[in-house]
Amino acid sequence: MEEFKTAILQPGPPENFALQTVQEFIKPQRQTKLVQDENQLLENMLRTLLQELVSSAAQSGEPIMQYGQSIDNEESSQGLIPHLLDVVLYLCQREHIEGGMIFQLLEDLTEMSTMRNCKDVFGYIEGKQDILGKQELFARGKLVMLRTCNQLLRRLSKANDVVFCGRILMFLAHFFPLSERSAVNIKGVFNTSNETKYEKDPPEGISIDFNYYKTLWSLQEFFCNPASLTVSPAKWQKYTSSLKVVLDTFEAQPLSEEEGDANNLEEEAASFNIKYLTSSNLMGLELKDPSFRRHVLVQCLILFDYLKAPGKTDKDVTSETMKEEIKSCEERVKKLLEMTPPKGKDFLRKIEHIIEREKNWVWWKRDGCPPFEKQPAEKKSVQEGNRKRRPRWRLGNKELSQLWKWADQNPNALTDPQRVRTPSITEYWKPLAEDMDPAAGIEAEYHHKNNRVYCWKGLRFSARQDLEGFSKFTDLGVEGVVPLEILAPDVRSKYQAKPSDRSKRAKKEEAKGGPQPPEEAQAASENDGEGARPVDVEASAAPMETDAATVNTSQDGGSPPTPEEEQKQNSDTDVGQEAGQLETDGPLEQDGEAVETGTGDGETDAEADIEAVS
Repeated sequence: MEEFKTAILQPGPPENFALQTVQEFIKPQRQTKLVQDENQLLENMLRTLLQELVSSAAQSGEPIMQYGQSIDNEESSQGLIPHLLDVVLYLCQREHIEGGMIFQLLEDLTEMSTMRNCKDVFGYIEGKQDILGKQELFARGKLVMLRTCNQLLRRLSKANDVVFCGRILMFLAHFFPLSERSAVNIKGVFNTSNETKYEKDPPEGISIDFNYYKTLWSLQEFFCNPASLTVSPAKWQKYTSSLKVVLDTFEAQPLSEEEGDANNLEEEAASFNIKYLTSSNLMGLELKDPSFRRHVLVQCLILFDYLKAPGKTDKDVTSETMKEEIKSCEERVKKLLEMTPPKGKDFLRKIEHIIEREKNWVWWKRDGCPPFEKQPAEKKSVQEGNRKRRPRWRLGNKELSQLWKWADQNPNALTDPQRVRTPSITEYWKPLAEDMDPAAGIEAEYHHKNNRVYCWKGLRFSARQDLEGFSKFTDLGVEGVVPLEILAPDVRSKYQAKPSDRSKRAKKEEAKGGPQPPEEAQAASENDGEGARPVDVEASAAPMETDAATVNTSQDGGSPPTPEEEQKQNSDTDVGQEAGQLETDGPLEQDGEAVETGTGDGETDAEADIEAVS
């Protein structure tokens, strides 16, 4: 054994001497791989050597993972036991020996070590996690590693060694895949040995309500074994009555923000673990502690979540009366968590998220861990001449057939008053009004005006309910249709009604040339209010008819006009016609639309009248 110890623990990388040393002492039948009997012989030799090294380290008083380390060069040197484990790990990784041998040595090492040395051993395991997790090693040693970690957890104190327990659980979570069913309590076994002891008889000189003290701590019996509530109705009645007393007391004594900040213990070190003392003298202080209240209320939510989950047998199924009581109590518990400072709403939201994830995790495990990833569909080449038949639907297409199925499953879907409710104009255009506000800081590409369906529906609503606002669409676009009362003050000024250029020009000409005829004023007002419209033929021909009437009057009242007077009248008539045409065409061309008017017909009628008179 001494020769084997000297050979296997010689300094240097394991690849330089490991395989040669094994072949020298084992003399295998094959050159690079040991058979079953040879593996068993090598394992016995390694386990004996490991036991000697641990015993020597214990006698010297040194930590076992540092035993044999050189004092002169502590940074680069390595202890004898880690060096031995590296050699065995190298041989297992290269498949020279059986892959589960390294796991067996690690299990022996943890069993022979104290808890202080086990932390160093587990640090070595964490450092080699990537190599131990490879498929060729993991398949051979996963059960041994699981057994090793569970034995460590049993030896550790859940109150004093919280950090080490967390390290072990995190290692198992990374070492084993998600599809490993060993990570969930399939049988639903509860740790009933975790008993909470409290005072049964009231002490002398106590100033608190001892009945309430007993009622509060008696809830831990139900939290320890929730399955007992579904079996015995009497226990459920006792639990609900006790819980209502506790909730009534919490509601009658709400905590303020100052008390929450003064007694908050959750912002201390993450390793801080709480196992509350059950002395009756501390009842008054615990009622003022927000962390204590949260622990009790969160336990209630966990119990309710377990009871609401469907059981595997008929005995585990909760009754309808129990479901209603669970719902009412759960609402009260959540309301109290929101009221408990500090940041009650944020704390409740996190707890609900954790419970929902845990529920999905359990169901995924129970369903056999189906894979998350969906395999891509294989593209099959369609042979020429073989056309793919279109599926036939009962009502013509897939959507209508699906709606028909939903109507059978939910007959109230078509009679729901909320289904056919038409929103008001202000309610519908509110998202677009928020986008138009520069203070909102919404980028242009995310505005609702880019959604064609949204704008089309909004224009239909405006055409039915707000015709005046709908008329602004031509000049201002879809943003002009938004009601002014829901716009921001700085945006509202841009879209308020302004006098058009045509009305300004009409007022300017009125100030220059006197009042307009009633027909022209009416046409101008209509054009200003409703955009470009065809001008009435009679309105455009009115000046010509007036001139013709003047000529007829002069002819009736006196002698026939001279040739000079007739030429003057003809020139005046032409000037009036051109003025009427310009007055009619000007605003129409300014609006950007070519509108045909009856100017040509008016000129023909006027010339005919003048010729008749002459």
